[in-house]
Amino acid sequence: MVARAYTVAFEGVDARLVEVQCAVTAGLPAFSIVGLPDKAVSEARDRVRAALTAMSIALPSKRVTINLSPADLPKEGSHFDLPIALALLAALDVLPAAEVAETVALGEMSLDGSLVPVIGALPAAMAAAEAECSLLCPKACGAEAAWVGATRVLAAASLGEVVRHYSGQTPIPPADPGEVSASAPLRDLRDVKGQERAKRALEIAAAGRHHLLMVGAPGSGKSMLAARMPGILPPLTATEALETSMIHSLSGLLDEGGISRDRPFREPHHTASMAAIVGGGRGAKPGEISLAHNGVLFMDEFPEFPRTVLETLRQPIETGEVVVARANAHMRYPCRFLLVAAANPCKCGYLADAARACARVPQCGEDYLGRISGPLMDRFDLRVEVPPVAYTDLDLPEAGESSADVAQRVAAARDIQSARFEGQDSARVNADAEGQLLEDIATPDDAGRALLAQVAERFGLSARGYHRVLRVARTIADLDGAADVGKPHVAEAVSFRLAVGG
Repeated sequence: MVARAYTVAFEGVDARLVEVQCAVTAGLPAFSIVGLPDKAVSEARDRVRAALTAMSIALPSKRVTINLSPADLPKEGSHFDLPIALALLAALDVLPAAEVAETVALGEMSLDGSLVPVIGALPAAMAAAEAECSLLCPKACGAEAAWVGATRVLAAASLGEVVRHYSGQTPIPPADPGEVSASAPLRDLRDVKGQERAKRALEIAAAGRHHLLMVGAPGSGKSMLAARMPGILPPLTATEALETSMIHSLSGLLDEGGISRDRPFREPHHTASMAAIVGGGRGAKPGEISLAHNGVLFMDEFPEFPRTVLETLRQPIETGEVVVARANAHMRYPCRFLLVAAANPCKCGYLADAARACARVPQCGEDYLGRISGPLMDRFDLRVEVPPVAYTDLDLPEAGESSADVAQRVAAARDIQSARFEGQDSARVNADAEGQLLEDIATPDDAGRALLAQVAERFGLSARGYHRVLRVARTIADLDGAADVGKPHVAEAVSFRLAVGG
């Protein structure tokens, strides 16, 4: 008899169902696993044998064969331990084969039979729900997996608990979803003295998810401004929270099964490799751009990143997803992020200060910002210069609006966009609009159209640049509560488009 259990293999954020088949046949005693297992899966036989021995369950002197189907799909990870043990126990008539076959299981086993948490419980629960099966996982993963809500999640602390559950001795109660993680204290825009134009750019970027480039001398407050972006963004919707959490689940970043409604804020160092930013490495794991999905990716010292790393951002910025192609893996990850980049105006950083600038001015600045290619620069909707703040202004009392005030306007603009794009699969915010949809929502009035035509002719706007100005103008109109895009909205959008590198 062949007993069956089910588990998953991960392909990007998707979990693909894998059938674990076990046959116990006559022959020389052996325990083999076939079906393209990696080293961790192959070692499962030793962990399973030790765990069964700890439970006083002896393997028969027969040949045990485990097949992981489909056989041509690579199997990676230690989460295959539990389903292999279930299939084996079902083949030995210790567990009811019919009930085991209705369960998707994942979990690593210790030598004493206790279950160790693994990554990917949330995508696995989604796959179990689609297959109309329940999910069995380690106790530490139960709160995370239960967020799906569409399937029963059983969280066990050990293999002994699993056996007692299937034998009817001690049923395992369904797991409850983890708590929504409490929001961390966010930094306030009111802490930033001056820089009103840069604050306005942050507000527009947050309202429409427009990419922002800030250029200014060292110490002018670029990083300080970027760190306050999460404080003005609205919380994740339920759909966005689930999307983001699935990626974080694959990366092992969910704390105690809790899902956060805070938008991700990722800030990789400029020495990060291409695999770290885009994704890759062993198993083609998600990179920083995917971990920032539905949130903010802040790249400080932008020109200092390797040129090859910067150029790989161009396609994900346009498409909202990245395909990590390797010799043994081909993974697709979502990556709709808000890119905030900061850069000094030149290598020494004091291009505009004649007393402190180096002898290579202005060639120094052209060479430094020239590390950002034209096509990549073209993808920044908003570009703003951040001038240094005089030290005498630092002693002034707090002034300007707080993050809460700005966040209210941003939330109102996002609500307008949510209503506008309701039913649209390809667009959630103004930055996603394109083609006829963009023409329908962002065509300016006659005065605005005339101004935009003059700017396009005078400065040679590309088609991409033209459309990005329209998107920004639409967001500015939303912040004003205006139904139509007017000349003032276009003028402000153009002023940010041509501020740096225009």
